[in-house]
Amino acid sequence: MASKLFVTKSIDKLLDQADASKHTFKRTLGVGHLVLLGIGAIIGAGLFVRTAAAASEHAGAAVTLSYVLAAVGCLFAGLCYAEFASSIPIAGSAYTYSYVTLGEFVAWIIGWELILEYGLGAATVAIAWSEYLNKLLANFNMQVPFQWSHSPFETSIDGTMHGIMNIPAVFILGLLSMLLIRGTQQSALVNAIIVIIKVAIVLLFIAFGWSFIKPENHIPFIPPAGSYTDSSGITHSFGGFMGILAGAGTVFFAFIGFDAVSTAAQEAKNPKKDMPMGILLSLAICTILYILFSYVLTGVASYEDFRVHGKEASVAYAIQTYMTGYGWLATFITVAILAGFSSVILVMLLGQSRVFYSMSRDGLVPKVFSDLHPKFSTPWKSNMIFFLFTGLFAAFLPGSLTGDLTSIGTLSAFLLVSAGILVIRRTQPNLKRSFTTPFVPLVPILGIITCAAMMFGLDAYTWIGFLCWTALGFVVYFLYSRYHSVAQKDAMK
Repeated sequence: MASKLFVTKSIDKLLDQADASKHTFKRTLGVGHLVLLGIGAIIGAGLFVRTAAAASEHAGAAVTLSYVLAAVGCLFAGLCYAEFASSIPIAGSAYTYSYVTLGEFVAWIIGWELILEYGLGAATVAIAWSEYLNKLLANFNMQVPFQWSHSPFETSIDGTMHGIMNIPAVFILGLLSMLLIRGTQQSALVNAIIVIIKVAIVLLFIAFGWSFIKPENHIPFIPPAGSYTDSSGITHSFGGFMGILAGAGTVFFAFIGFDAVSTAAQEAKNPKKDMPMGILLSLAICTILYILFSYVLTGVASYEDFRVHGKEASVAYAIQTYMTGYGWLATFITVAILAGFSSVILVMLLGQSRVFYSMSRDGLVPKVFSDLHPKFSTPWKSNMIFFLFTGLFAAFLPGSLTGDLTSIGTLSAFLLVSAGILVIRRTQPNLKRSFTTPFVPLVPILGIITCAAMMFGLDAYTWIGFLCWTALGFVVYFLYSRYHSVAQKDAMK
């Protein structure tokens, strides 16, 4: 039984199936598209929303160090991803890599956890999109009522209103799902335009905000170790090393986009060369911007401000409150952030459907997830199903819960991808690799340790949700997936 649970897929057979299949994706993406795809997914709610959350709840001004720690973990995992993506240029990302190296059961767990990364990630950003939309509408004396732009678990600051469902969040998810059904190349073009606008806004905030930094907001840079209880009654580690570590787990959400590049492997023109560049360049560019942005944001406004004010719209709050004469920038940045969030959602939904496309081809989930549109060659049924899935989360759950669940799901995937490099180097020493992870086994081991540490730093509620979700995945696998698995059937022949 155990051997069947850990049956692996042949790399050669995997590549042959992809090349021979009539129902495959169109290869339309170059290295520039892939870099922009990565930046499009990376810069978004993580930077504009989670920075303030990590500063106020965990690290204070030292959230900059949290970003450094998260970036180091991503670098180790990114180097491992780059080797896999160049050697196994197949849709499916960490799921496919784990199937080849660690076996079907581990691959299933990864695929299941990637729902937390992509599905809940898209929902989290859609919730932030809704908040910024209201921020923009307020400039024109309009507003989506609190009840229809917040989840049932949220209450207004004065306690007089309760949320019912978040309609704007559902709207943007539906709109972008339709764009994805239309085609990947069209989606990539829209994403490229948005990325240019989004990066320009980040640079403008850093440039103009630098002169408004108050040195006292960075003193002490690392707050004394202690704890902080938020308005929901949840206690967080605050200050000291544990605060920085917990902050890294929170802002890790800001880095989840780079691995989404690997899900587009079957749509890249030259995946063996372009995939590593797409992954590592997008990660490097965003890391530099993140460190500068978080330093400026916590210098312009103190972390105590973000405990009460701003919330999801923290950047606009900091500009309007402390950057005199730059009110126009707050409006401009809100418009750009709305566009930027849209590109993140787009890539998250893209990644989710591509992972389940691979799982469906392997028999682990129903065939409907691998049905391609006869004209657009996109997994349109899968896109519609995930719209319903992410829409439910976006409509009825608060962004703080979905954000940390996204982080822990992603960290678990990164950890296993790092472990997979150790395995594939021993089991497939002669595999043709266009890119090789340097300093093996040191880099993969450091990737495992860093990701595990950031998972450890997340709160108990996140762990409970993660373990319950994983347990549900076990149930689905043992009741459905293992009986329909193509690899299991081949192993029995």
